[in-house]
Amino acid sequence: MTSKNEIKQELRQQWIETPSWAYGNTGTRFKVYRNPAAARDPYEKIEDAALVHRLTGVAPSVALHIPWDRVDDYATLSKHAAELGMRIGAINPNIFQEDEYRLGSVCHPDPKVRRKATDHLLECVDIAVAVGSPTVSLWFADGTNYPGQDDIRARQDRLAEALRETYAAMPDGVGMLLEYKLFEPGFYTMDVPDWGTSLSHCLALGPKANVLVDTGHHAPGTNIEFIVACLLRLGRLGGFHFNSRFYADDDLLVGAADPYQLFRILSEIVAVGAHRPGSAVAFMLDQCHNIEDKVPAEIRSVMNVQEATAKALLVDREALKAAQQEGDVMGANGVLVDAFSTDVRPLLAELREEMGIDPDPIGAYARSGHAERVRAERAGSTGVGWGG
Repeated sequence: MTSKNEIKQELRQQWIETPSWAYGNTGTRFKVYRNPAAARDPYEKIEDAALVHRLTGVAPSVALHIPWDRVDDYATLSKHAAELGMRIGAINPNIFQEDEYRLGSVCHPDPKVRRKATDHLLECVDIAVAVGSPTVSLWFADGTNYPGQDDIRARQDRLAEALRETYAAMPDGVGMLLEYKLFEPGFYTMDVPDWGTSLSHCLALGPKANVLVDTGHHAPGTNIEFIVACLLRLGRLGGFHFNSRFYADDDLLVGAADPYQLFRILSEIVAVGAHRPGSAVAFMLDQCHNIEDKVPAEIRSVMNVQEATAKALLVDREALKAAQQEGDVMGANGVLVDAFSTDVRPLLAELREEMGIDPDPIGAYARSGHAERVRAERAGSTGVGWGG
């Protein structure tokens, strides 16, 4: 059984990437709610992300969304991040907001639209190189709403062509993550609707392309940890976009809806050591904070992933294996339940003190005065993000 010191050492190395779009204004299908504390540009997004890292100790990178985070000088942006103790993480192309993409982007029936979309993917590869990012993370809103609207097989061919061109442009040190989504905005078909479709394209591309699992992109009742286990077995799990869902792609705080599910997913990750920074699996958040304050929401999300990971590290693997081999159904399940039921907050508070940070990150944020300061400084701004 893993000792407390061994668990703390594992947790000390954890790396959880936060998304730039969590710090700007975001919205629902009905409205973008303006937050006076929302970051106004990519520089302020990185500053907010750096505060999350200072208060948690395990969030040293921030993902960018292009064109939301487009700047004239990426070297200056990277320098700004480094001065704050941060690095720029995954580069996420946006090919779903422009009018031309009404019928799709890289899967669009018009080759001129496909060319525009693919050129943006190539631009994001160049940005990844410029900022030293190891990842270009792809999600496509491409799909159809009605049977017969377009040729399903032809759309897969168009997707494969764009992915091949993008993959070929990626130098050593830059990899591709391909995300999938069951539905929305396409309600009849999505062009990458599930992990099997993503995996098939990744296998055709090569070893630098892997599947990204967004925990909100599945049908109700889907066993996500089974998907995770299968992808780990194949060595093709590239990473996560962590969030929570009650119904569909709710983008709520990770662990808020079903913390036991988050624990089960991380138990599969920890079982093969894929939680460590040296593994090929990236831990990234993908959340939109529409009614809650943004920085403390990201802090809470990082803490929720930490807690689930700590509980997964508490699983007595030897006892679990013994119970499984003996056919002890209740005993095996009990090993997991015992770990999940353990209160790991005192252990994490102790770890934070050892790391030289406040044991209560949320309380530390409230005492920092950050919220009051940025509301005054950023008042009147529309912020930068979805609809911004």
